[in-house]
Amino acid sequence: MKKEHTAKKPGWLFRFKSIRTSILLSFAVLVISALAIFLVFSMNFTQNAVLENSIDYTSQLVDQLNADIDSYMNYMENIAELVTSGSNVSDVLFSKNILRRESAKGRIAEQFATVLSTRSDICNIGILGDNGRYLINNEEAVYNEYANIEGMKWYQQTMAAGGTPVVSYSHVQNIVKDSYQWVVTLSMGLKNPDTGDIEGIFFIDLNYSAISDLCEQINLGNKGYLFILDSEGNIVYHPWQQLLYNGLKTERIQEVLDAEDGSFVTKEGDNSKLYTLSRSEKTGWTVAGVAYTNELMKNKEEMQLMYLVAAFVLFLAAILFAALITSGITKPVKTLRNFMKEVEQGHFDHVYIPVYGENEFASLNNSFNIMADRIQELMEANVQEQKEKRKSELQALQAQINPHFLYNTLDSIIWMAEWGKNKEVVLMTSSLAKLLRQSISNEKEIVTIEQEIDYTRSYLTIQKMRYKDQLEFEIDVDPDILKVPIVKLVVQPLAENAIYHSIKYMEEKGTIRITGEEKDGDILLNVSDDGVGMDAETLAHILEKKPDDRERKHKGVGIYNVHNRLQLYYGKEYGLSYESAKGQGTTVHIRIPNTYQEEAGHEQEEI
Repeated sequence: MKKEHTAKKPGWLFRFKSIRTSILLSFAVLVISALAIFLVFSMNFTQNAVLENSIDYTSQLVDQLNADIDSYMNYMENIAELVTSGSNVSDVLFSKNILRRESAKGRIAEQFATVLSTRSDICNIGILGDNGRYLINNEEAVYNEYANIEGMKWYQQTMAAGGTPVVSYSHVQNIVKDSYQWVVTLSMGLKNPDTGDIEGIFFIDLNYSAISDLCEQINLGNKGYLFILDSEGNIVYHPWQQLLYNGLKTERIQEVLDAEDGSFVTKEGDNSKLYTLSRSEKTGWTVAGVAYTNELMKNKEEMQLMYLVAAFVLFLAAILFAALITSGITKPVKTLRNFMKEVEQGHFDHVYIPVYGENEFASLNNSFNIMADRIQELMEANVQEQKEKRKSELQALQAQINPHFLYNTLDSIIWMAEWGKNKEVVLMTSSLAKLLRQSISNEKEIVTIEQEIDYTRSYLTIQKMRYKDQLEFEIDVDPDILKVPIVKLVVQPLAENAIYHSIKYMEEKGTIRITGEEKDGDILLNVSDDGVGMDAETLAHILEKKPDDRERKHKGVGIYNVHNRLQLYYGKEYGLSYESAKGQGTTVHIRIPNTYQEEAGHEQEEI
């Protein structure tokens, strides 16, 4: 009988046929691990170094762009200060003297014309008053009466700034009739000298191309780009501005605003990007440079290949060295393995390994020789012991007849004899004799289904006579399966359980039905009753072994015992299965293989 091992399975390195392979593989794993750590460290170090250099380079570019924008805005503010420093602007907007107002208006119009003629980057320059007076570009420019200037955010910010210059984000300017241009507006509030309140504004609309030209001068690779946000996240400049407004592209605006340091990297696979930021204290704008990491790391594949080639060469050298060392170590082990194979096949008579020297392998070989001799002796003794133990257990099971059942049956026979019921006495005595004959006979472990059914019929006949008004039984077994062999004492214990745990507790008469048939190449026997049934909790644990053997309340052969014997004999896929519901009865399915043809074949061979 093969001994069942319960020890933990060895590691995967010891599942190879050759210990030399295991040693080489162990060494290979060690070398590969070390090389992998080296490669990861080297690649990360190189990648981080390239990334840091890229951040430094891009930071210089975006800082320079921010400085250029600040310088540009300073120049525009100087123009604004120059235009608004005199009294001419106030006279145009707030003077009540018509002659003085018209005179000032002419001078301001000349200044505006001069600025526009010398600066192509300025689209519009003008002044607006809350009283409806205005001067835009020149005296010929007409204010767009449909423009909701008070509703524009740049206008609201200017009025709230109290005379401090304000720079807007990019927008479409429609303040001039029939003119719609993308601009960035620099504006400042104008005070009425009579009231001291901000009652007008001065503004310069900067051509959008002035900002885009500054941004497009900076090169961040083939796919890299720059964009500018104001302090509230509004787009001042973006190369895909129209696509963003139309929802065809997206940008990481919130991440740019939330970024605490000067850069961050997005994780988008091949489209991962490096964002480098520069914020202006003057304008409040954030300049973001976006570079694609795969362009920054365009030599990454060459570096990886170089590292891998070097690692592969080192690996081959290490494995060659290890192979030379392990060759001499594993030779004695191979000899021991060959003799172990002989032992596995049960060839103990000629198993002996010559012992040379006094090292560990010599000691191991000597121990193996002693072990092989001892195993042969133990195996022979164990086989005999197991046979005797199994036979004793079966005999004990077969002898388990409920003494109360026997006493009650004899009392019933006496009672029927006293009342002159001779036929009933003969039938019950005959059934009891059959029952005792099969229980006492211990020679065979396997009987036919026919014998098992006859045994069960005898038992149920006795019980029906005892429980005359409470028990009926039906047996309907396919005659084709009656010669099929089955483990002894299987059906009767289940019928006994049906009586004592189900039928006995019914108020009306109950019925036990036993059926049998061949199904899907197996034999299926069913023991059903229409008794009280079981709840789900009891049904879930019905086949489990009880420590105090509570399932054998009436000293019969327990359900677990029956199920366990079937599985031991036929395999785990066979045995008992239960169906039951409270108040609806119980059905036990007995599934065994159909071995009748196989047994018949063996008998013909023996003849």
